[in-house]
Amino acid sequence: MRQITLGTTGITVPQNGFGALPVQRCDTDTGVKILLRAYEGGITYFDTARAYTDSEFKIGKAFNTKEAREKIYIATKTQAKTPEAFWKDLETSLTTLGTDYIDVYQFHMAGQVYGPGDGTGMYECMLEAKKQGKIRHIGITAHKIGVAKEAAQSGLYETLQFPFSYLSGKQELELVEICRKNNVGFIAMKGLAGGLINRSDAAMAYMTQFDNVLPIWGIQKESELEEWLSYMDNTPSMTEEITAFIKSEQEELAGDFCRGCGYCMPCPMGITINQCARISLMLRRAPSAGWLSEHWQNEMKKIETCINCRQCVSKCPYELNTPELLKKNYEDYQRVLRGEVSVM
Repeated sequence: MRQITLGTTGITVPQNGFGALPVQRCDTDTGVKILLRAYEGGITYFDTARAYTDSEFKIGKAFNTKEAREKIYIATKTQAKTPEAFWKDLETSLTTLGTDYIDVYQFHMAGQVYGPGDGTGMYECMLEAKKQGKIRHIGITAHKIGVAKEAAQSGLYETLQFPFSYLSGKQELELVEICRKNNVGFIAMKGLAGGLINRSDAAMAYMTQFDNVLPIWGIQKESELEEWLSYMDNTPSMTEEITAFIKSEQEELAGDFCRGCGYCMPCPMGITINQCARISLMLRRAPSAGWLSEHWQNEMKKIETCINCRQCVSKCPYELNTPELLKKNYEDYQRVLRGEVSVM
């Protein structure tokens, strides 16, 4: 498997990172077991966040020896908007992770590019934390392409984390190149497009085309992990079959579909927009039993209460007409429930 160096950080790891958001859904023993197996299998980059409930705790419990800590890289994030909240998050993360330093510390889902002298004091916090040795590299994560491009070109950030998969468009590909030119490490979240991509070999093969992209796969099951670990020695490549498959996927899913990023949330009417606006796709690309449960029937019914305030439209990084997407998905969902349309 290709080794990826994250820009100026010097961090070099296999092109197969671990996204630790999903392990918050496991019990502690299972989560720790999965993390240790990932490490044993050769994964050395682990990404988490203060916002991921007990994900940091499980990482800390898994890698609680000096030997293990020195062989891995831990990235975490803060959603803090004030210096006071920044330092509180950082100290909590260090304690919870059981470490005295964080390899990559990132502003989480940044709505702006913090910089020195901007009046917020946030970037100065990063610099001070780095000076104190509590963090080693400064990163940022974003869902809005404008924020991401600004960050990549700013010269202030060593890494950028952004959604990227074979369903990404021209702007995302341009962003990868901007990061390359500016020597910014590109960390790809949502490599499976929030669950819409259901062939891991195609997802992995696509990433191998980029020598500056580190995908972090969201993992919560041992079976999922073993699939990714199998690619350490037998890495999929862009064969004719996979190339044709990806092309067909891109044609099917091109255009206005919800990526599930959740940037539009919360909805004033309580609609779970980031799932309800794409449930038609999920019904056809993932086992349908869960999506047709009483819970999701009730969630979908909330769409009837939409007041078309269009807050979701203004927040959507992909500029989607979300109320219209919700309406179309609800109509299709009703047809499935009535048995007029068959799904998986």
